[in-house]
Formats: sequence, structure tokens, C-alpha cells
Amino acid sequence: MTSPRVLVLRALGLGDLLAGVPALRALRRGFPGHEIVLAAPAALAPVAEATGAVDRLLPASAPGRGVPRALGWTGPPPDVAVDLHGNGPPSHRLLQALRPARLFAFAHPDTPDIEGPAWYRDEHERDRWCRLLDFHGVDADPADLRLPRPDAPSPAPGAVVLHPGAGAPARCWPVERYAAVASALRGRGLRVVATGGAGEDDLVARLAKEARLPDTDVFSGGLPFHRLSALVAGARAVVSGDTGIAHLAVAHATPTVTLFGPVPPSHWGPPPHPRHLALWHGPEGDPHARRPDPALLRITPDDVLDALHRLPPPEEPAP
Repeated sequence: MTSPRVLVLRALGLGDLLAGVPALRALRRGFPGHEIVLAAPAALAPVAEATGAVDRLLPASAPGRGVPRALGWTGPPPDVAVDLHGNGPPSHRLLQALRPARLFAFAHPDTPDIEGPAWYRDEHERDRWCRLLDFHGVDADPADLRLPRPDAPSPAPGAVVLHPGAGAPARCWPVERYAAVASALRGRGLRVVATGGAGEDDLVARLAKEARLPDTDVFSGGLPFHRLSALVAGARAVVSGDTGIAHLAVAHATPTVTLFGPVPPSHWGPPPHPRHLALWHGPEGDPHARRPDPALLRITPDDVLDALHRLPPPEEPAP
């Protein structure tokens, strides 16, 4: 006899998955005898494992982080299906097609047969999914987002990590400004490393060239998760736009300076804590624009350097 199963749909990126960790852990606690299956991109399997809340990853993705056309689900229908992908209706219908005994999702007028809470556009992502589970009787804590410290050593312990890339051009602070920050920090005797995800090699190379970073301090091409996690966990601070590495730094209690625009930190920002500073001048803009958002461009290198100066030192790792 197979164990009861909970299927969770979140076929998105690294930052999205990390923002969903509190909800995943709530499901783990709420359904202790169930297998928790996460439908997400295959590359995120190590991240899902690190959360301690997922038993198995079901590879699922779509271009542009859309709703997958189908899921490779086998066996009996899920006992519970949870839509953490969006507010529907395509994601609702994808899960409905599997005939789950229960479906947790937000209400949508195009799927009136699904009971759920109202969707609020201006709600933080972590709070949103916890509220969904609370509605369905599963206690969730939006602050439950820390990851265990990696076993591997950092490839650059104590460095300030600069990550110039982001998932969309509108969220990319200019490379020359990152280079100005890097040069100023190196002038103070600090080690600075540059990272980039898949497809961001040109950005990292430009930053490295303008800031005259040695090859040993350049990590491009998309580091494997275990190595990126070790780098971030052992960093002095992480400076980036609103993208996955910022969420990873929060999960490891590494100090962050996160540059926001066009989306405000009230939607995706770090939790309130002195070690996390979100820079935001507003107003809200177009997240799909093909150039850096005007709100993002209002942030200067001096703003970033001042924020870094105000950060507390990283926490000592737990014994």
C-alpha cells in the first residue's frame, strides 16, 4: 500500500522556492505521514532537499516560468494538491486534472468550484502562501525560512559577494555601479567576489574587468547549488538585486543589501532585521521592461556603500 501523498506545485525559480519554504515546512508538519512531492524545475532538487520539507521532486517547468502543460504524476490521485504557483486558473486546472481528494488554492472567478481565500496583489510572497495554508487549517509561520549551514567550506570565506544579474532586465542595476562598489570595497582591504547565474557570464566578465577582480574571485556560469550555498553562507555580505541569491543569503542569515525596483520590498523583500537592508526609492514600475527600472536607477553606489557600512557582522555558525 502506497503512502498518502501531498503534491505541491511551484514550478518557478530559486528565489520563488526559497520564499515558499515556510509553506513547505508547514505542510511537512501538517501532514507528517504523507510523502511531500514538489513539482518544480529539476535543477532545484538540491534546494528542495536542503529545506528538509520535501521527500521527492517531480520535474516540472515551462518557458517564462509559466504553468506546465502537464505533470508526470503516476499512481493514485494526490490526497492533497497545493497550488503555490499563482492565483490560477491554469495552475488550478492543472492540479484539478489529477483529481486530488483536496485542493488548496486561492479563489478565482474562473474556477468557482474551488474554495479558497481571496488573492491580494499587495501581499508579501511568504505571507501569501502561509495565509493560504492557514485558510485550509494548516498552521504556517512566515519566519520559518532558514536553511542548515552547508557542510562544504566556502570558496571565498569572508568576501563581499556582488551578483549583478537578475531574472529580468528591469531588475538589473548597471554593471558599472557594481564595479564602483567593488573598487571602493577593495580599496578598504575587503575581498570582493562576483557571481552570476546561467546566461550571465557577460555581466560577470564586465564587472570583473571594470573592478579588476582576479580570476580567483570570479564565479560565473551558474555555480552548483552546494557551492553557491557555501559561498553565500560564508560571506561577509551579499549585494544583489531582487533575485534568488538574495533569498539564499536570507536563508543563511548572511547580511544583505538588496536593490529593489521595479517591485517594492513589501512584495519580495527580506524579513525585518538589522542584517538585511532593502534599498528602494519607488515608485513601483513595470517588471517586464527591457531596461533597468527608473526606481532602481535612483540607487547610487554611495547608497550601497553606506548600507554595507551599517550592516552588523555575520552571525557565527552554530556549533
